[in-house]
Amino acid sequence: MTSLSVETLAAAGTGPITTAGNTQLGIAVLAGIAVIVLLITRLRMHAFLALTVGSLALGVFAGAPLAKTMASFTAGLGATVAGVGMLIALGAILGRLLADSGGADEIVDTILARAKGRAMPWAMVLIASVIGLPLFFEVGIVLLIPVVLLVAKRGNYSLMRIGIPALAGLSVMHGLVPPHPGPLVAIDALHANLGVTLALGVLVAVPTVVIAGPLFSRYAARWVDIPAPEAMIAQRPSAELERRPRFGATVFTVLLPVGLMLVKALVDIVVDDPANAVQRVTDVIGSPLIALLAAVLVGMFTLGRAAGFTKERLSSTVDKSLGPIAGILLIVGAGGGFKQTLIDAGVGQMIMDLSEHWAVPTLLLAWLIAVAIRLATGSATVATISAAGLVAPLAAGMSTTETALLVLAIGAGSLFFSHVNDAGFWLVKEYFGMTVGQTVKTWSVMETIISVVALGFVLLLSAVL
Repeated sequence: MTSLSVETLAAAGTGPITTAGNTQLGIAVLAGIAVIVLLITRLRMHAFLALTVGSLALGVFAGAPLAKTMASFTAGLGATVAGVGMLIALGAILGRLLADSGGADEIVDTILARAKGRAMPWAMVLIASVIGLPLFFEVGIVLLIPVVLLVAKRGNYSLMRIGIPALAGLSVMHGLVPPHPGPLVAIDALHANLGVTLALGVLVAVPTVVIAGPLFSRYAARWVDIPAPEAMIAQRPSAELERRPRFGATVFTVLLPVGLMLVKALVDIVVDDPANAVQRVTDVIGSPLIALLAAVLVGMFTLGRAAGFTKERLSSTVDKSLGPIAGILLIVGAGGGFKQTLIDAGVGQMIMDLSEHWAVPTLLLAWLIAVAIRLATGSATVATISAAGLVAPLAAGMSTTETALLVLAIGAGSLFFSHVNDAGFWLVKEYFGMTVGQTVKTWSVMETIISVVALGFVLLLSAVL
């Protein structure tokens, strides 16, 4: 795909909404982000409302008419939801099918039955990484943590030795690998090639999750040595069905969209001829919408029907999967609106003008911006969306590979040091029965390791590709 230009971005909105100079625009950007941060952290306002108000504040401080600011925001919101809304919905359906059918339990039980002793942390990171592909992070936590606690209790393992690898697998998938919302939005904002980003994301994710998971868990277990909380062990989710999908069919279904997108990326690189029949076919079946739709349709048989679901139960499962993502779609859409407001206010051109005098590499700059927003708001998704909007102009002229690496740099930055303003922080703390200090020593440090290590591999790939 072609790289993103300021003109291309502006076309999605209403055009320039202000003629403010760079100084005023810079102040407006800082003010807009500050409003978002304060609303989320101090007033506990929902991120959707905070991003909406912050976008309006940005326009006001930039001296733009309110009507033009609103038009720019709504145009960006609509374009973003149109671009990634269907993908998020299909991912939610697949994740729900996986959980309700017992397919997730089948993967967990099969792998754990074959893993013993020192292999157990590696088994947990494998389970989390595979299951984490189609599941949102919070869903993965709810699904896997009871399993982690059960394994730690029955096998007399250190809770951190088992838990950290599972958390690392979920977090890395969430931040770096589509079809998770953050990477999808960044890919859409930067016009990156999804297949290439997916392939490079997996390449970065594998060593990152090994370092932040099984390897770091050795030290985390020494720093925080606590037993699995008894109250949580009985809460392992169960499909309550007479039969479950087979292991092979379940894994095939989960990996189907990833495989189709990777095939498309490979054919694009090897063939590189839009007129070629094979490439035309793979361009269709490897598109994210078709790949995820295919996985959902296949999953209805390999997961739902295999578990004995009736037509009514399948319909109910699909219906239940869509309700919880409403908030995610609104946040993602509002983030797209904020991004478009930045662009139409002229922030893109301002960054391009100023970057001519910066000595900071583009990938590092994107990571630093995402880190700053992550630390301030606590949301990886908000950090990814906002950072993508700010650095989008820098993607102009980049190659397909460079743009994909820019997406991954933003994703890595969005995971940096989860702390008390992050819902995931409290979710981990409560499930593991830890204090705030213990959660910082384990979960927060693990997130920071993921962010820094992933950036290191991104920079390494940029030097060799």
